[in-house]
Amino acid sequence: MQAAEIITDLQTRGVRLLDPRAGAGSRRGGAGPTDHKALTIEGLTVMVPVHTASAFESPYLIEAPDQMGVARIFKDGEFFSKVHFPKKAKFLDLSTADGIPYGQIAQLHSKDVLATTVLQTCIRYQSRKKTCKFCAIGQSLAAGRTIAQKSPEQLAEVARAAHLLDGVKHMVMTTGTPPGEDRGARILAACSQAIRAKVDLPLQAQCEPPGDNLWHIRMKEAGIDSLGMHLEVVNPALRKEIMPGKSQVSLEKYFESFAFAVEVFGWGQVSTYILAGLGDTAEEILETCQKLTSMGVYPFVVPFVPVSGTPLESHSPPTPEFMREILGPLADMILRSGMSSDKIKAGCGKCGACSALSAFERIKILSNQKTLAC
Repeated sequence: MQAAEIITDLQTRGVRLLDPRAGAGSRRGGAGPTDHKALTIEGLTVMVPVHTASAFESPYLIEAPDQMGVARIFKDGEFFSKVHFPKKAKFLDLSTADGIPYGQIAQLHSKDVLATTVLQTCIRYQSRKKTCKFCAIGQSLAAGRTIAQKSPEQLAEVARAAHLLDGVKHMVMTTGTPPGEDRGARILAACSQAIRAKVDLPLQAQCEPPGDNLWHIRMKEAGIDSLGMHLEVVNPALRKEIMPGKSQVSLEKYFESFAFAVEVFGWGQVSTYILAGLGDTAEEILETCQKLTSMGVYPFVVPFVPVSGTPLESHSPPTPEFMREILGPLADMILRSGMSSDKIKAGCGKCGACSALSAFERIKILSNQKTLAC
């Protein structure tokens, strides 16, 4: 089994842990990918579900790791592979001068990526009629594991410490959507300026498409290297059902923003998150990805992970076969368009830990090299 297939299997089925304390801490609730734990498999660090219903019933079981962080993984009782648990980040032991733990401001994703949700509140989340049914942005705030708004100064302090103490290589800033036509671009630009003044760290910002495309230029001028504007779901009717608030920003507006942003940030430096397994067919996802790659947008397709406490907590994750049906052709599509995860300056696509997509890209690259050698 190749690394891409192993990762796909683990990310769709999850794993059971004999020692839940192994490695770096896992996160429950909150914005973006959650309920995962970082594991390194054949040199690739990925996020694998451990707190979901499917993970509790997974055929995969990981033993407690040894002193080097290496553990054996079993499938249905048979030895399957070895994995490594990345260690807890050192910066997470620190607090700000006013007593806020750094971990409530930002977290380590994968093994070398700093991630934060600048605004932990969202105009979509505040109403059951508007909330994205897969989102848990308010859970970590309600549980006291984070703060409602991270200031530019706090983020700059944590980013500098994470870079110096743990060798963090790039940073992702996402945000809940605030009121106003900038849709979060304003606060992201302010945070970028503050971080850039303290540390030379590549930055990705993530927000809904701003009403005024000039915000793309302002974010770039503030020091943001790459931009994520996330479709999540591609079928228009399904978007309205699953994201009744967010879908009010039309697909036409997204693609208009994508085109403008590529001109500002560059080919392959604009990306979008697509959650596979919510009802979009493989054909619909690949058709949308073809349109995206043809305009220089990197489609980061990840398996949907049902999070407890959300309206979709009982929704089944996609099968490994469904993900392979998408990720294989998508990797080829991305490479043929002149993009790759390695070329992205910062962000989820570069990190790649929530999908096997970058592993499929590696397979395609090696295959192409062998063909040329012949």
